Amino acid sequence: MPRIPRVAILVESTRSYARDLLTGIRRYIAENGPWSTFLELRAEDSPPPKWLRNWDGDGILCRSFTRQTSRMVSASGLPAVELRSTHLRGVRPFVGMDNARIGTLVAEHFFERGYPHFAVYSVQNERYFIERVQKFVSTLSSRSMSCSTLHEPHSSAHADWESHLRTLTDWLHTLPKPVGIFAVNDTLGSRILEACLRADLSVPGEVGVVGVENDETLCAFASPPLSSVRLHGADAGFAAARLLDHLMRGQPVPPDTEILLPPGEVVCRRSSDALIHPDALVSAAARLIRDHAPFGMNVESLCQRLHTSRSTLERRMKAALQCTPKQEIQRVRFREVERLLLETNLTIDSIAEQTGFPEGHHLQTAFKLIHGITPGAFRAKTRPVAPPIPHTPAQSPFPQTP
Repeated sequence: MPRIPRVAILVESTRSYARDLLTGIRRYIAENGPWSTFLELRAEDSPPPKWLRNWDGDGILCRSFTRQTSRMVSASGLPAVELRSTHLRGVRPFVGMDNARIGTLVAEHFFERGYPHFAVYSVQNERYFIERVQKFVSTLSSRSMSCSTLHEPHSSAHADWESHLRTLTDWLHTLPKPVGIFAVNDTLGSRILEACLRADLSVPGEVGVVGVENDETLCAFASPPLSSVRLHGADAGFAAARLLDHLMRGQPVPPDTEILLPPGEVVCRRSSDALIHPDALVSAAARLIRDHAPFGMNVESLCQRLHTSRSTLERRMKAALQCTPKQEIQRVRFREVERLLLETNLTIDSIAEQTGFPEGHHLQTAFKLIHGITPGAFRAKTRPVAPPIPHTPAQSPFPQTP
């Protein structure tokens, strides 16, 4: 009897993102399988399974937390797709989140809420964290804003919890207030909120905090509940399984292939749910722009609703946000355009209608003026997918058993 493809899934089960990856992998198998899968409960620091050395398998999906695991996967000679270590690009194809876009999303979230000061809490030895931080900082720099940082070794928080909290509270006291802090994952975000509680700092009034991963348990358990960037782990898992299937069918994929999926939105909870502009007019303007700019609001209608002159609003928004009302409306409006391009299959005309453009070609022209490419090219570039794999079991090297 022809055998079913045998696939090892070396993915830890301790993080919500990793569990979502497994959900996506399982969905791909349900739609395109069957596969015989080798899956075991794993932690981040779990050693590679000994059976992998002499395993008679056909493919591997892995999140390589250690060099030992990566070397053993490579030594197997089997088709493999990496789901964690971005520094292994070139060793095997990679599927994951667009970490640079995560940094931009968090910066824009703080902009909308009027935080005048910014900080990052990260660790030193994770390259995907570095990518998030670099884009966060560069987005701030584009508005001539600076950022304080606290980077620490990955293991320092576990050595002495009370000593670590003192380090965090001391750092928090040095920051100008109010400050928006980008914690590069939800674990670090929860630690910052605990340190704020110890330091008697109000959240989100003095300190706003946003994490990454949107782990429902961590976010809800934090005090106050933690805002976080949603990651589409199931989509990444599905894309990785699809790419591995491509490899196992003998279709060549360069080892430097990289599929980056866009993150979701910032899920706003109490840790950042505040408008903290000291200028009440700017606060009201920011709120109206956030709620109505995606639907065609312009500067004239904004001024009418605020009962103020254009010159007054421009002067006060420039002082508070370093941008004009028109620039802020444009930023929020095109953020919604980008979201619809990335998260839906709507046509350009439909997106134009939903975001207040008269016709699709008006959106095309305005989008290209800002981004330098058309909306269609942006969608293709930012939302890449694996090459199509014809579902033809009769031609597959792994035909299904009757």
